[in-house]
Amino acid sequence: MTFRASILPLAGLALVAVALQATAQKLQHPPKMEAEEMAMYLPDGGTLEVRLDEDVTGDGVRDVVFVGRNDEVRVLKVMSGYVDEFNTGHDPIGEMRMGDAPLGSASLSVKKGVLIVEDLDGGTTAIQSLYRFRFDRKENRMRLIGDDVSLYSRTNAHDSTSISTNRLTGEQVVTRSVVGEDGYTDQPPQKKKVGTAPIWMEDAPLPEKTLGWGE
Repeated sequence: MTFRASILPLAGLALVAVALQATAQKLQHPPKMEAEEMAMYLPDGGTLEVRLDEDVTGDGVRDVVFVGRNDEVRVLKVMSGYVDEFNTGHDPIGEMRMGDAPLGSASLSVKKGVLIVEDLDGGTTAIQSLYRFRFDRKENRMRLIGDDVSLYSRTNAHDSTSISTNRLTGEQVVTRSVVGEDGYTDQPPQKKKVGTAPIWMEDAPLPEKTLGWGE
């Protein structure tokens, strides 16, 4: 009797494990993050500006990317979705500070495994930016692979500067445009070299830094 009693609980646990594994296999994505859960990752007292529910990490599981803000700060966050035989949920894998004077909501998209973040920030002098990130599986982090930033006047009051940087090859192209009666006229582009050491989402340079604006 003692022997049989010790076997039955083990058999029951095995059946539970099999059932959980089967459920996990059927559940290809974790449940969508609800407002209560997302509030834990928003800035204090912040609101959700925009969100994207798509696979960013390339594992076939739906992830969550969103921009949240309050009166003082605005941030981009990436949450990696996971599903196993016991649990489902989301883990943070990247965060980036964004401009705090947006001229509209940011745009988020995923193309061929690359997360694209587009934003327009400022006032009559505006900064337009486009960042490209790719998930680094070894580091479990989001790596900046390229960024395009432009500084211009929405009222054509001053010249403009556009900088496009490939963070993998280190190639950077700077184009300056002179404002005239007929609008902007591009000057010959200048090519530069920058470092190729990995830049993670947390350390991605603000557009103002790349442009040298406000220094």
